[in-house]
Amino acid sequence: MTRRTFQTGMLAAVAAVTAAGCGLGVQDMTLPGGADVGDDPYTVTAQFANVLNLVPQSAVKVNDVAVGRVTKVTLPSNGWTATVTMIVHGDVRLPANASARLQQSSLLGEKYIELAAPPPGQAAGRLADGATIPVARTNRNTEVEEVFGALSMLLNGGGLAQLRTITTELNSALEGNTPQIKSLFQQINKLTTDLNTNRQGIVDALDGMNRLSATLSDRKGQLATVMDDLGPGLKTLESQRSSLVRMLESLDTLSDVAVKTIDRSQDDMIAALRELEPTLRKLSDAGRDLPRSLEVLFTYPFTDAVLPAIKGDYLNAYLTVTAPAGTEIIPPIKPGEAPKPPAPAPSSAPPLPLPPTSAPPGPTPSGVPSPPPTSAPPTGGGN
Repeated sequence: MTRRTFQTGMLAAVAAVTAAGCGLGVQDMTLPGGADVGDDPYTVTAQFANVLNLVPQSAVKVNDVAVGRVTKVTLPSNGWTATVTMIVHGDVRLPANASARLQQSSLLGEKYIELAAPPPGQAAGRLADGATIPVARTNRNTEVEEVFGALSMLLNGGGLAQLRTITTELNSALEGNTPQIKSLFQQINKLTTDLNTNRQGIVDALDGMNRLSATLSDRKGQLATVMDDLGPGLKTLESQRSSLVRMLESLDTLSDVAVKTIDRSQDDMIAALRELEPTLRKLSDAGRDLPRSLEVLFTYPFTDAVLPAIKGDYLNAYLTVTAPAGTEIIPPIKPGEAPKPPAPAPSSAPPLPLPPTSAPPGPTPSGVPSPPPTSAPPTGGGN
């Protein structure tokens, strides 16, 4: 043993004794080449559902840059969530809603904590000293052991053995059925094309169904009342089922009779319709005259032309009189002159003779007896 080796061993022994006397453990010793946390670091606590084999002195990174280290990993006595305590460089600024993720540096590398800010636009506040990241914002990557375990289950006890059976059955089903398979794919292509062409109609139908369901939901009380009242009605229909059956049978018999009657009277009905053709044609030719005549008929004798003459409870009469030329309606009367008799109206025919008049004898208004009636002298003569 050389002197240098002896001195190195003595120094290691002294360091171990000193550490044991002070109560320090290996995990409390700073690893060489670790992250620089500066003179004023702050402490952050994160809760993990599973920390795997994370140990103290593991690195804490932001964007793959070491900014701190893990100081303690504990499990509360009354819980199942692991608590990871870490210190971060004081110059590192993170939002208060930052997340923590347990990752691995390489396939067989060490575990570390990755701190990350939320997506843009969702950052809020600042991650301060003593802050806690809840388990809802922590996660971990998939372990290599888990990947190999899943792959082993697939290869050994999984469904890989059934893939050969599936491919064999598919080959058997498709062999010799190429035209049918081709036609199937063409029909599927046509179906998808039609669906794509009518996608707006499908969307409108779905919107209509949505509105219908909303309306039904709003009228849930009325529907419940209808359903409750529908039971007695169905019971009534059930009690009258035999009557309904007889009615339907009678309707069937009536329809048979009606069909037979129409078949037998078809010629007569056609002939009657042909005979009605001139009458209908005349009615059609009458046009608007017939409705107008009906208007006058139902208002006779006070037609629409009479209405302007009726003023309340009396009737005005409007007369149009045409007199021949030279006719004086009221001739002028001069003082001391007897009124002139009206001039006879010109006529092409002689006036008719007046019949003789006779009055009973008696006193006149002045008391003088009236003269006896005279008779016209006989005309002609005779021997």
